[in-house]
Amino acid sequence: MTNAANIFLVGASRGVGREIANYLTKQNLQVTALLRSEKSRAELEAIGVQVVLGDAMNVSDVEGAILTDEPIHTVISTLGGTPSDVERPDYPGNKHLIDAALKAGVQKFILVTSIGTGNSVEALTPQVLAALGPVLVEKGKAEQHLVNSGLTYTIIRPGGLKSEPATGNGVLTEDTKVLGSIHRADVAQLVTRSLNCDRTNNKILSAVDKNMLFTPRDFVEFSLD
Repeated sequence: MTNAANIFLVGASRGVGREIANYLTKQNLQVTALLRSEKSRAELEAIGVQVVLGDAMNVSDVEGAILTDEPIHTVISTLGGTPSDVERPDYPGNKHLIDAALKAGVQKFILVTSIGTGNSVEALTPQVLAALGPVLVEKGKAEQHLVNSGLTYTIIRPGGLKSEPATGNGVLTEDTKVLGSIHRADVAQLVTRSLNCDRTNNKILSAVDKNMLFTPRDFVEFSLD
């Protein structure tokens, strides 16, 4: 499917990151995942993922994992915090990853954030913005650091995430006012398809299920073909 032989994945322990790990290994790609603890190691190794223990909040852990003798083609980060985090990794953790990827000469960096980040804030209602505002600011700082880094990047901003099986109706768009839901497995498909799609280079794209828009809206789908 792809020339992207060696993928470094952050966020693989749960959610969209785990779904991405599933899709990548099914494509027989070499995947290395950075994990903070042993908790998910056995499950990931069972599907063929190589695991490196380390904390994205620790610069030396990140550099030790990325600056190796084996070149990494693409870094994919779904890194985000949980409500229990004292310090959310959305910006500092991703900054460490971006800086290390630049030093390592990584060919592409795919960052998964959220609709409502950056200029897509216009898609949100005031109520949602009030609840998520601080998190979206941190994600926005990570996006901006990536854009300014000089790396070839793709930023994908999913809408409201659901855990059901993929529908196959997930789409990308450059329309910053689109808002809807999307299944995590469909986000993973879109990320995997973006790996070697040059059209996604240096693009910021929202991801929704075209049949699950919160408000009906005509928009232009971004083609991955």
